[in-house]
Amino acid sequence: MADSDIEGEVVTIVVVEPDDVADAYRASELIGATVINDQDERIGTIDDFIIGRDDRVLFAVLQIGGFLGLGGRLVAVPYESLVIAEEGGRRRVLLPGATRDALKNLPEFSYTS
Repeated sequence: MADSDIEGEVVTIVVVEPDDVADAYRASELIGATVINDQDERIGTIDDFIIGRDDRVLFAVLQIGGFLGLGGRLVAVPYESLVIAEEGGRRRVLLPGATRDALKNLPEFSYTS
């Protein structure tokens, strides 16, 4: 570990072992992935990931509705709500308990910058 001083704040650099993250998911692999619910219904796709400025909470931005990315809308859900599973060599992204109607009732997300 090493400490660094950025504008009066001490930042600790932590060594991460490559083996510790070798089996992790890359954001670039998940963006565009189909999201299903626990009834195996397609409810959207992952459009992006957002990291909060203050509390570092990660959100997944989902594209819902529409067809082939047209006519849909964006909603944000907490990343921790997603379940990513490997089944038979296939990756599945689930949002348990979600329905198309419930997602349509969420506030629309828009990028501000």
